[in-house]
Amino acid sequence: MLPLSITQEYHSQEIDCNDEDVFKAVDAALKKYNDRNQSGNQFVLYRITEVTKTENPDIFYSLKYQIKEGDCPVQSGKTWQDCDYKDSEQAATGECTATVGKRKKMKFSVATQTCQITPAEGSVVTSQYDCLGCVHPISTASPDLEPVLRYAIQYFNNDTDHSHLFALKEVKRAERQVVAGWNYKITYSIEQTNCSKENFLSLTPDCKSLLNGDIGECTDNAYMDIQLRIASFSQKCDIYPAEDSVPLPTMICAGCPKDIPVDSPELEEPLTHSIAKLNAENNGTFYFKIDTVSKATAQVVAGTKFHIEFMARETTCSKENNEELTESCEINKFGTSMLKRPPGFSPFRSVQVEKTKEGTTDSDLIAAMMTNVPPTPTENDDAWIPDIQIEPNSLSFNLISDFPESSPKCPGRPWKPVNEMNPTVEMKKIPDFDLSDALY
Repeated sequence: MLPLSITQEYHSQEIDCNDEDVFKAVDAALKKYNDRNQSGNQFVLYRITEVTKTENPDIFYSLKYQIKEGDCPVQSGKTWQDCDYKDSEQAATGECTATVGKRKKMKFSVATQTCQITPAEGSVVTSQYDCLGCVHPISTASPDLEPVLRYAIQYFNNDTDHSHLFALKEVKRAERQVVAGWNYKITYSIEQTNCSKENFLSLTPDCKSLLNGDIGECTDNAYMDIQLRIASFSQKCDIYPAEDSVPLPTMICAGCPKDIPVDSPELEEPLTHSIAKLNAENNGTFYFKIDTVSKATAQVVAGTKFHIEFMARETTCSKENNEELTESCEINKFGTSMLKRPPGFSPFRSVQVEKTKEGTTDSDLIAAMMTNVPPTPTENDDAWIPDIQIEPNSLSFNLISDFPESSPKCPGRPWKPVNEMNPTVEMKKIPDFDLSDALY
């Protein structure tokens, strides 16, 4: 059996547009855009619309944000935060996409940025910025990767003595660096096709992947010059014969959220606490019951942290006639529904709970759990666990907040209300009117 090649994937996640670090990343990007303008007014943030955070191991933010022209000239010495919006009828607007890295000591550096500016009059203007020498992740679906991957697959098929041609299966991660051209580093998987080298010189549409064929994983380094030619290329591939191959494992990311089945038995306990909290804090007449679970993740910390999205439906059991929600309570198909998803509730932290005697109340259960809280860890204990604030004598789970959730994570809040722009209103003079004129 061949040794397995363990690959560490990028860990990417969508995060709150109102996150403090996200704002700092946008601040760096917008200052970079304003600093590069030699004339005109600075642009002011309107709102952040999309954010993805990537770690492996450096932190990068992929951002999309909207901007409006401000009333401060670029040479005024002010920052964009000190400016107000220019009158809306005369102001330009725009949208920027940027990749911003978070360095040590909370320094944010802009790797790449594209802004589409729409003037009050005239056509759209595109501004592009690329940091010279900065290595940053790019989307595995980027069309810029296509010529490099096409060259890489052809290089592999020509350079190996395998009897069959291989085709691209999946791009796992990609990085780019702007130099006098572009440096690429790409990791991807390949799979054997039904096209033998004896009958095919290169891949054609007739070449299909074999279900039980050999598989492989490659990491390539390529330099593309300004004429878009591959001027330098190196490749390292590991091939796994079909009879010996198993799915390539991904390195375990301690502390990273992981999707779990929505019908997993692990969810029974946190869902029970969630619906109990909902019914306790909801002032409605009838109990609510969980109808469907749409998504769930588990995160290993000092225990397990769950994030669950679910639909709760009103039942036919009233709080007046029933002391608690029971399995016999049926969902009222004409009743109210509530959709619950993070953020907006503090995920339940799983703990070991002793079996309770018949008649045990909720208060008894909470008191019992409070006595089983582990002592505060020392500096040397469990060094692999991420930094988590642990309060002694606290409940073993965090209570969920009010239902339903108030707002989604993105887009973010406007930086300033639009009505601060004070648009000019044309005042028309109304001629003198005599009431007697209306009588004839």
